Amino acid sequence: MKHIARKRFGQHFLTDQTMIADIVAAIRPQAEDVMVEIGPGLGALTAPLAAVLRHLQVIEIDRDIVARLQRAYAPERLSVHAGDVLEFDFATLPGELRVVGNLPYNISTPLLFHLARYAERIRDMHFMLQKEVVERMVAPPGGGDYGRLSVMLQYRFDMELVLEVAPGAFTPPPQVDSAVVRMWPRPQAQLTAASEAGLAQVVRRAFAQRRKTLRNSLAGLLEAGDFAVLGIAPGLRAENLAVADFVAISNYLEKK
Repeated sequence: MKHIARKRFGQHFLTDQTMIADIVAAIRPQAEDVMVEIGPGLGALTAPLAAVLRHLQVIEIDRDIVARLQRAYAPERLSVHAGDVLEFDFATLPGELRVVGNLPYNISTPLLFHLARYAERIRDMHFMLQKEVVERMVAPPGGGDYGRLSVMLQYRFDMELVLEVAPGAFTPPPQVDSAVVRMWPRPQAQLTAASEAGLAQVVRRAFAQRRKTLRNSLAGLLEAGDFAVLGIAPGLRAENLAVADFVAISNYLEKK
């Protein structure tokens, strides 16, 4: 029975066999990996991954696809977690996780922040996302693509864009270009923010009105003397600061 893509789930199914092979090659699955696939859909990645892995975990919200997967795979080869990935507790899965998926573009940003909470349990992640989102994730300071998403994810992960994917690789084709990003957690010793919640607050404030200078966007948090102590020019904008600068600001405020 043919499955019709559902708009409410943001479904675009990857069908280009060459691109599928390229993505699997980038992931480099090994038999013993503890791998989790988010949104397996019609199994474009599921089938080649399951062919290599001893066991694969998948998370799927569409009940029709859940039933299809349960018919196609024995439970000792594939565990299907039915439900919303934004509510899924990745701490319930064993081992050092490798997470992959063609993510629904309508939930990609909140999902990335959800996964960041489990970074210490994750070995690496490979995701298909809207290309524009990937460019924002990996953007260096100083440009228009660099923002809150860049800072908060770069604090937790090293990232690289590994593949670009045209709309024609999907059925139905999305109206945007896509890209595959590789992410791996930064060592715990490099996560020097005294409070990640405090860091998030500073970053949110700084980028809320990104054309404002730090003097204005962080007014009420930092005064002229504070900028001098930090060695950060108050006339700069948020996009000019490196991740380490935001960490320094948040740690300074924690002590203050």
